[in-house]
Amino acid sequence: MNISHKDLHSKLTLGGLLVSLGIIYGDIGTSPLYVMKAIIGSHLINADIVLGGISCVFWTLTLQTTIKYVLITLSADNHGEGGIFALYALVKKTKIRWLIVPAIIGGSALLADGIITPPISVSSAVEGIKTFYPEINTVPIVIGILFVLFTIQQFGSKLVGKFFAPMMLLWFGMLGVLGLLQIAQHPEVLKAFNPYYAYNLLSIHPEGFYVLGFVFLCTTGAEALYSDMGHCGRKNIRISWIFVKTTLVLNYFGQAAYLIHHEGQTLVGLGGENGNPFYLIMADWFQPIGIIIATLAAVIASQALISGSFTLINEAMRLNFWPKVKIKYPSELKGQLYIPSINWLLFFGCVGVVLHFEKSSNMEHAYGLAIILCMIMTTILLNYYMIMKRVKLYFMVPLITVYLTIEFGFLIANVTKFAEGGYVTLIIAFILISVMTIWYFAKKINKSYTQIVKLEDYKKVLSELSDDLSIPKYATHLIYMTNAGRADEIEEKVMYSILRKRPKRADIYWFVHVNILNIPYKTEYKVVEIAEDTLFRVDFNLGFREPTKINLMFKEVITDMVKKGEVDVTSRYESLNKNNIIGDFKFVLSEKYLSNDSDLTFFEKIIMNSYFFIKKLSLSEESAFGLDSSSVKVEKFPMVLHAPENIGLTRVH
Repeated sequence: MNISHKDLHSKLTLGGLLVSLGIIYGDIGTSPLYVMKAIIGSHLINADIVLGGISCVFWTLTLQTTIKYVLITLSADNHGEGGIFALYALVKKTKIRWLIVPAIIGGSALLADGIITPPISVSSAVEGIKTFYPEINTVPIVIGILFVLFTIQQFGSKLVGKFFAPMMLLWFGMLGVLGLLQIAQHPEVLKAFNPYYAYNLLSIHPEGFYVLGFVFLCTTGAEALYSDMGHCGRKNIRISWIFVKTTLVLNYFGQAAYLIHHEGQTLVGLGGENGNPFYLIMADWFQPIGIIIATLAAVIASQALISGSFTLINEAMRLNFWPKVKIKYPSELKGQLYIPSINWLLFFGCVGVVLHFEKSSNMEHAYGLAIILCMIMTTILLNYYMIMKRVKLYFMVPLITVYLTIEFGFLIANVTKFAEGGYVTLIIAFILISVMTIWYFAKKINKSYTQIVKLEDYKKVLSELSDDLSIPKYATHLIYMTNAGRADEIEEKVMYSILRKRPKRADIYWFVHVNILNIPYKTEYKVVEIAEDTLFRVDFNLGFREPTKINLMFKEVITDMVKKGEVDVTSRYESLNKNNIIGDFKFVLSEKYLSNDSDLTFFEKIIMNSYFFIKKLSLSEESAFGLDSSSVKVEKFPMVLHAPENIGLTRVH
């Protein structure tokens, strides 16, 4: 971990506070654009619903965002990194196997949320234009903004990062001032701080429980807030949240004050087809400025969720939940990464959502159902994290019970949205869950049918093969990637490749193992000499956020070993050796395919056939390990599962 990364998590800085405004709060910070509008909908404005709704919003932000996420969940960091996969990496140590279920469901739900957040934020902001041009079709404008947003991802958020923080500072400042102006005119709205109004709405009012599904939209960004912890550090998030929450609450209460003052009317009556209390509380002269600021804030909110999706997929790959895909690092900053395939999948997903729903008011119905599933899964994992940390039961049990009760309440309220659009995010989440499940179980099946042998049994034959001049030399340095965890073991297929699948004579054999750690940042290696001057094993220990550039790393290892006189890499050919020419390096990778001799169960057949289909679409092994394809040989090996031992042939004469 670099020094600046350590400082980020231990220090409270003005820069850190500003950066957290730009990166962390985009999603939760743009909620005032649609929460109150969704709560009122097309109904007549009712003071009980407005006061009850705003009371629910305040207590949701307090209990769910402030206490659960900002105070408690941010403490569950994996060396400064947050998010559901980082939390799973921590609780994995408990050896409770089924915890993989909440991790996969939660991660998939958060990714599904990443497909609907950009459209709803950008649409809600852009629809403010309809105040001046009621007939305008905002769909092409929204798609155009999304296209620009996804196109600039490849340059890294550093390109626009300096612009993010001041823009979001201006946005939150605007939220607070607009809200204060309305509260000053109608201070009676402040009585909604009393939780009685929330209780009254939920227990007495017939619309109460339905409203809860829209109230939930005010806290949807809390999960993304936890995922992005690695960018800014816990202290900066906790302090900046005081300012953010204050401005959000002021704006929500300002919108409520305006609505109570117009009781009995409808939003359409007050502001036309797209009447939105967020824009209605602005002075007429300020509305164009407000629309521009809101649109920019919505773009920034979307940017934060897209970069969060990249981080999530990167962690999923490290945990064997996702096929290997190409990752680019647009800047020197750790945590800054760009995944082209995910970027364009998200873009087409967002465009599909915009074309399907057209208006933000329709998207509100699809929003929230997936993310509440993610929050419930985080609570389950948090429970085991607390057990692992030996938190006192009298504190833990009531806390987890309260949050599961709140979140299941939100889930039941959001289930009503299923038919109105919630099915969209659930279908997306289900596809993602399927991919993660297939990949995870296929890797397990793969591992269970991998034969491991002792290297001790092959040391003599490898040394003799290296000196056997009757066999043409295959390479000076022959390198095999291995999954064997122990230095004295190797896969049987590697020995088969060297000794039987055309014997491969080399001067030095190298076995390279990549060990992905549960911590985000570490780059270290270990070398073991197995047979003198003939056989070496190199173990790379890499953090789950480190790029696996084995070509470059291996060169660094060789350079270091040559300096220390541990290995001679000059060519063994006499003419080349005389002139100090370095020998050639050849990597051999094995690619498995499902053998026709396999006798699979129904479950294994579905998993393995799906796995090999997805594998065709994913990154090749040499690209995943960062190897130069000119020095790589890929060998195909049949994977035989449950092969019948004896077919029972009868010889006839």
